[in-house]
This record gives sequence, C-alpha cells and structure tokens, in this order.
Amino acid sequence: MLTEYFPILLFILVGLAVGVVPVALGALLGPHRPDPEKLSPYECGFEAFEDARMKFDVRYYLVAILFILFDLEIAFLFPWAAVVNEIGLFGFLSMMLFLGILVVGFVYEWQKGALEWE
Repeated sequence: MLTEYFPILLFILVGLAVGVVPVALGALLGPHRPDPEKLSPYECGFEAFEDARMKFDVRYYLVAILFILFDLEIAFLFPWAAVVNEIGLFGFLSMMLFLGILVVGFVYEWQKGALEWE
C-alpha cells in the first residue's frame, strides 16, 4: 500500500526541494550589502507618495477580472485544438457555441464601456 503513494511523496519532496533549495542557497551564499536605496519601497519608478492602503479605482479591478476571465477561457482552446480531429463535428460545434458566447459577452462589455480607460 505504501508503494502506491511513493510517487506522490517523491513529487512533493522534489517540489519542495525545487522551491526551498534555491532560496536557501541565495540566503546563504548571496551578498548582504543593504543600503537605503535598496531598502526603499519601489513603486513604478518613482517615490511612493500616498498611503499603501489608498483605494483603487473600480475600473482597475474590472479590467483585471475581465482579463483573467478571457485568458482562462482562451486556455480551453489549446486542449480542444489538440483533439479537434478526433472529436468530430459535435466537438467542433460545441466549441463554436462556446466561442459565440464569448463573443457575445465581449461585445456586451465593449458596448457598456467596460474596456474604456479614461
């Protein structure tokens, strides 16, 4: 029974090693020469001028959410493109329906001005 879980344990150990070992090596072997310029907060190339807890415009969040939404939906095209020859006409028409819904949503957002940045 334990042999069935060995690949999972090995995967976890390799993942931890890939994530932890470079950070530990950098902390141990890297140079430690802090100065005020390196320790200062960096914000878009100029000095921070407001509180970090300031409110953002809701359009920033709207554009970010729309980007993630369409980016994830486009990610569904890659596996479909890999098997489009095997799934036949039904799979093709299903994807066209999916893309049609995406286009309708995109046109709606465009008409409502959600993509305008003023």
